Amino acid sequence: MITAYHRPQDLQEALTLLARPNTLPLGGGTKLNTPAYQNQDFEVADLQALGLNHLHKKENTLEIGAAAPLEVLRQNSHSSAALKQALRLEAPLNLRNAATVAGTLAACDGRSPLAVLMLALDAKLTIISEQTSVVGLAEYWALRPAGLITRIDLPLNITCAYQQVARTPADVPIVCAALAQWKGGRTRLALGGWDKFPTLALDGTEADGLAEAVRSACHESGDAWASADYRANVAVTLAGRCLAGYPEE
Repeated sequence: MITAYHRPQDLQEALTLLARPNTLPLGGGTKLNTPAYQNQDFEVADLQALGLNHLHKKENTLEIGAAAPLEVLRQNSHSSAALKQALRLEAPLNLRNAATVAGTLAACDGRSPLAVLMLALDAKLTIISEQTSVVGLAEYWALRPAGLITRIDLPLNITCAYQQVARTPADVPIVCAALAQWKGGRTRLALGGWDKFPTLALDGTEADGLAEAVRSACHESGDAWASADYRANVAVTLAGRCLAGYPEE
C-alpha cells in the first residue's frame, strides 16, 4: 500500500525522491493498484507536474513523453494503424485514459501487444539518473537501469504490422507477432504471448529466413496456455501475414 505521497515540481526533485528506498514513480497509477503491489509498503512520486505527457514529431521520429496516456497516443495523427491496433488491444478505454506509455512498458509481460510492437519498432527509452542514457527495450528489460524514463522515441519512416491469436478478440494474446521494415531493408520481428517479456526473433537487412527465426524463438515457449509447437506454427503464419501487409483484424 502507499505509505507516503510526493509531488515533485521538477525533474531533479523527482530523481532525488526516486533514489530513496521503496519509492516508485506514479504515472497513471494503473499498475500500482494491481494485486502485485497490495502486499508491499511503498512511497510514490507523482510525475504529473514534470511535463512528461507531450507528443512531438521531430523529423522522422515521434517523441513520446513518458507520462503520455495510452489513449492520447492512440489518437495521435502520427500513430500508425498497427500502433493504434496494439494500443486498443492493450487495455480498455478507461484504462487507456489513465495508463501511461512508460508505465505500461516498464510493468509489461510477454503478453503486452504494445510492448511487442514497440520492440519490433526498436523504440528507444531516454532514462535520466546521474547522467542521461538511451537504451532499447530489450536492454531495459534485461538490466533495469536506475533512473527515470522521460521519453520514448519511435521511428516514423517505416512500415509495420501487428497480428495476434487470442481466446477472444479482447483477450491477451496466446501468440502475437509484430514486424517493422525500414526503407533501407532492415526488418525486425518481435513475438509475444508468453514469458516475462516479448522476444526479438529477427533483426536483419531482409526478411529471408523468417520462418526459421520464428521457430527458433518459439523453441521454449510452451506453458499452460499453449505448447511450443503450437506457438511456433501459429507465429510463422502471423509473421507471414505481417510481412504480406494483411489488414488489421
